[in-house]
Amino acid sequence: MQSRYPQKPGIDFILKQAFFYWNKTLFFQLIFSIFYFGIFFTVFFFFDGRYGILAQYAEAAKYAKDGVEAYSAQVVKMQSNPGFQYFSWAIIGTSIFLYPLNIGFYQIYRKIDLKEKLELGDLLVGYNGFNFFKYIGYYIFWSFVYIYTFQTIVLAVIWVFVTIFVAPLMFFSNKRIFEAISLNLQALRKYFLEILVCVIVAVFFKFIGFALFFIGGLFTFPFWNAMIYSLYKTVFSEKS
Repeated sequence: MQSRYPQKPGIDFILKQAFFYWNKTLFFQLIFSIFYFGIFFTVFFFFDGRYGILAQYAEAAKYAKDGVEAYSAQVVKMQSNPGFQYFSWAIIGTSIFLYPLNIGFYQIYRKIDLKEKLELGDLLVGYNGFNFFKYIGYYIFWSFVYIYTFQTIVLAVIWVFVTIFVAPLMFFSNKRIFEAISLNLQALRKYFLEILVCVIVAVFFKFIGFALFFIGGLFTFPFWNAMIYSLYKTVFSEKS
């Protein structure tokens, strides 16, 4: 791992670069969100219609007035229902299937750097051939660790930071998962403040579109990928 620049670039440089890539690809951001949410909510409402999960949550919410313990008992009861478990696995499976869609942005941003023509098919590069199994396999691994650590919140956040560069390292440098994690840890030690600030900005901006103007979230939701690429490009240099 080498820095691209003689001195560490400032956070403002990384942020400006991320917003540049995002602004140049608004059409692709929209297509990504339509595709992503279209599939996700189709599966969500199909399984909700079959198992009535939203209705069960609404029923459990009625117990909130009786205190946290009463509400928690109802939620635990609901989660033990086989229908809820099928619903949960369906949502997790759909999220895993959709993950390679993010990889397409790395291809798009690199093409922008190379001044190459962008194509809609670039967005689906993560599904091409072996790429599909490669990134699906990684995200299955990532998801199970995340789900296991989510109960502690702190460990889940740490896991996000520990793996933030894994996908681009796999895509651009053909690194294996644990090799990429090792390089990721090296980057964290050297660029922790820059990564921390940029992640906070990316998470905030990712969802602000939904909070302020709901449809605007279709453009801001994929912003996370632009931030990761900007950080990756700043922290790592690739040997030709």
